[in-house]
Amino acid sequence: MRAARLITYRQPLELMTIPDPEPAEDGVVVRVLACGVCRSDWHAWSGSDPDVVLPITPGHEYCGEVVAVGARVTRWKAGDRVIAPFILACGHCSDCAQGHQTICSDQVVPGFTCDGAFAEYIAVAHADANLTALPDTLAPEIAAALGCRVTTAWQALVGRAQIQGGEWLAIFGGGGVGVSTLLLGKALGARVVVVDIVDDKLAYATSLGADAVVNAATSDAPEAVKEITGGGAHVAIEALGIETTTVAAVKSLRKLGRMVQIGMPAGKHSTMSLPMDVLYSGQLAVYGTRGMPSWRYPSLLSLISGGSVDLSPLVTREISLNQVSEELAAFDHPTPPGVAVVTDFVC
Repeated sequence: MRAARLITYRQPLELMTIPDPEPAEDGVVVRVLACGVCRSDWHAWSGSDPDVVLPITPGHEYCGEVVAVGARVTRWKAGDRVIAPFILACGHCSDCAQGHQTICSDQVVPGFTCDGAFAEYIAVAHADANLTALPDTLAPEIAAALGCRVTTAWQALVGRAQIQGGEWLAIFGGGGVGVSTLLLGKALGARVVVVDIVDDKLAYATSLGADAVVNAATSDAPEAVKEITGGGAHVAIEALGIETTTVAAVKSLRKLGRMVQIGMPAGKHSTMSLPMDVLYSGQLAVYGTRGMPSWRYPSLLSLISGGSVDLSPLVTREISLNQVSEELAAFDHPTPPGVAVVTDFVC
């Protein structure tokens, strides 16, 4: 099969032919229909993720069609169209039994701990515990985003912050996760402020229904959010993983507000200095989140299939496998609105 392999950090991926994967006894092999290019892939490409061992095939936002099934798989057969969260939980440990699959100690993460989906085929572990049927009405390029950005945003809003209709939601970072959070937040009845430093991203957020936008390069973002919201956001989402935006997100909250850290703090940002006086005096709650348990898929898919949210604006570029390196390198700088999804695995 064709695959884009990471051989050396911060160098273009190498397109090569490698053997097709085989399914584990409890796994399947999926023909990849689409795979998103995510900032988390950039962390792997840049050498910032300690789980990555080279060489490896990156890519973790995928959907596809089952082509081979392991002997112990009972729920899936060849021909099924499926999606999966990027954290593949074992499905039988105590954490999984309590519904906390994202902290499973035996988890597998394609593109980070094993070969991922920048390839024609991917082996998916623990299939019965992780796969979800892909609705026929959901286009593959849109479904690919459900593996990471959209699902992570859904877990942050529903599973961690438990946002309520009418609350103010401040999103720091207008990239893929930020746009996903905006679209889902509006569908849940929140009023949304998007904060970024790129005017094009702020204009895009406005076009997607943001109630207000703030350019953090030209204003004091926390103070601007407080003025817009009449005292501060009820919920703030940090979608970049850097200290500047994390501090700003905390400072933008009203008393008893909740902040969720979605952005992955890596490299020099793995340790941050936060305004604990603000957290203390405001009696704030700060949550971390990573991924989404597979059992939350039905509620998310119901929202989408019911027409409450249109995720099509999220995908602004369909690319081929040989264009992934260019997209990864672009994350070194502010990127254009929307996300890129690989839909051509031959070129």
